[in-house]
Amino acid sequence: MGSPFKDHHHHHPFSLAKKLIPWTFYAMLPLVLFRLYFYPYPFHHITTPILTSSSSSVSSPTPFEEVETSCDYTTGKWVRDKRGPLYNGSACGTIKEGQNCIAHGRPDMGYLYWRWKPKHCKLPRFEPSTFLQLLRNKHLAFVGDSMARNQLESLLCMLSSASAPNLVYRDGEDNKFRRWFFESHNITISVYWSPFLVKGVEKYNTGPNHNQLYLDHVDERWAADMNGIDMIVLSIGHWFLHPAVYYEGDQVLGCHYCPGLNHTEIGFYDVLRKAIKTTLKALIDRKGANSNGINAFVTTFSPAHFEGDWDKLGACPKTKPYKEGEKALEGMDADMRQIEVEEVEAAKMNSTHLEKFRLEALDVTSLSLMRPDGHPGPYMHPFPFANGVTERVQNDCVHWCLPGPIDTWNEILLEVIKKWDYESRREE
Repeated sequence: MGSPFKDHHHHHPFSLAKKLIPWTFYAMLPLVLFRLYFYPYPFHHITTPILTSSSSSVSSPTPFEEVETSCDYTTGKWVRDKRGPLYNGSACGTIKEGQNCIAHGRPDMGYLYWRWKPKHCKLPRFEPSTFLQLLRNKHLAFVGDSMARNQLESLLCMLSSASAPNLVYRDGEDNKFRRWFFESHNITISVYWSPFLVKGVEKYNTGPNHNQLYLDHVDERWAADMNGIDMIVLSIGHWFLHPAVYYEGDQVLGCHYCPGLNHTEIGFYDVLRKAIKTTLKALIDRKGANSNGINAFVTTFSPAHFEGDWDKLGACPKTKPYKEGEKALEGMDADMRQIEVEEVEAAKMNSTHLEKFRLEALDVTSLSLMRPDGHPGPYMHPFPFANGVTERVQNDCVHWCLPGPIDTWNEILLEVIKKWDYESRREE
């Protein structure tokens, strides 16, 4: 096929290039100006504060140039950080027993001294006062399974170094529904147990040995409060691996691992997709009914690190992160993450008509995959080896020690909130 720019007059080959260069320049100019307007280059003499905090513990205001407007936090590496975490188990009273690894006698401390370093940008250390300032007068809810709770408890610990949260509501066994209030900034932070986000009936010891999911209805337990929530962090995944029967309307769609029942095995990937689709649609529709808008995050799948049988000794015995390139994101971990990211992108496209609806995937799958050292392992129980090493020790290689790698999730959360705040100030 001939070139569309074929020179019919047999001019000198450079004459076309000479003509095209100025046009290319003028074509590029609007793009460059657009880029500079929306993503200003970090000129270091700009000190216009994006926010100032009423708290004296903030060392300096956050200048415009520190807000990364288009940072990809998903790829990078873990680097040594001698500063260590913002809090410890004795300074934070909201850590779930099973994640308080130091108090339970975990002997190695190296896992506390790493920072996530994205490839092309900086991830600043978490600033509790900045977070509190940005969420002043708002209600933030974490909705999902025990990973949502794990992330919430990490955030509470990080914030408690600047302001004490008061527990104002508690309901359900194992603290499944709780609410805290930060009087200093009039902030409410809640957690809602909802391991499918959609309506589900969890299996009980007495009843059938599978969960029941109703994929076309969101779980009323959190959805009923939706209009009072300003920002929501959704986190699901692991419960979709359990045996379940799936319904849409009154129809059984199929099941996952249900021998003995006369249903079609359909796996859980499409079901996870439907659950997220239903949930994000509910948030978009709700937004239509409420002028305040809602900001939403979907925290992507957090990989487990079991080596060998989960109930054997040393099921996640590593004490250091994987190096860059040492561990690939693949298989189920990659598939779960991809479904979540795709559904977030689709929902963004479906909500472009909404002014005040913001949605982002909090893409933590890769950075979490590289931290096999960050789980409680046998230290989900206090001093598991006090009486010598026993044959079988239960290990937790799913949840994260507090403090631990999960604190990084909330550092990224804060950076996105800062970006949103910056954008909304630009729009005003």
